[in-house]
Amino acid sequence: MSAVTTLRESIAPLVDLIYPPRCPVCGAAIAQQAGLCASCWSDLVIPGEPACAACQRPFAGASTGEGALCAPCLAQPPRHDGIAAGTLYNDTARKLVLAFKHGRRIALAPMLARLIAARLPPMEGEWLVAPVPLHRWRLWHRGFNQAVLLAAEIARLTDAELMVDGLERRKRTPALGGLGRKARMRTLQGAIAVDSRRRARLRGAQVLLVDDVLTSGATSDACVTALKRAGATRVVVACFARVLDDGGMGRASMSEPHRS
Repeated sequence: MSAVTTLRESIAPLVDLIYPPRCPVCGAAIAQQAGLCASCWSDLVIPGEPACAACQRPFAGASTGEGALCAPCLAQPPRHDGIAAGTLYNDTARKLVLAFKHGRRIALAPMLARLIAARLPPMEGEWLVAPVPLHRWRLWHRGFNQAVLLAAEIARLTDAELMVDGLERRKRTPALGGLGRKARMRTLQGAIAVDSRRRARLRGAQVLLVDDVLTSGATSDACVTALKRAGATRVVVACFARVLDDGGMGRASMSEPHRS
């Protein structure tokens, strides 16, 4: 047990006395600081099978053939090599993301990362864990990149190498919320690139690209494109909440947090 862990456990009772543990979604009293109440846990929607072989989008039907692809992947084969989502985006997931990102509840990072890690495919060989980047002005305003916090926790859970500076956002873009997929892609054109100092390390690498929310996929597509142009052989996208646009749970019509 590390000194940090020992110190954290020793002061936990004092923290709980001053700040009684509350569910970050509904405010109900809970046993520990990092967790949810039973009701909010049950409201989270965990992706399951059957699912698209390419992007792991859950199928509504109970019976599909092995290797079946969803309609979006049939229409436009993805650049990535799979998506691992901890949850599907619904009201409870939205409140968690808002508390984490805009409410500055950064202590939620380990819990959110564990939900993501539970959905990861087998990670054989060496992997790099790279967060989706924020523009420096957005980083200065917010004070942290939520994707970096998640990536750091996932790297620790998987014993993979963390690369926080592999990607950079060179162009400040407006909030993407409310824009369609094509408009998002136009907005992101030329905005994300690989740091030239990391090109050699990325050549031939397997990369786990981490973000908090996957909405239209435009941001992740820009990141995946940049990573593969740099020579990455495989890029899997990992997120806490995935927005689906099929009218089911996690539908894009809900008010999702902005990524910029």
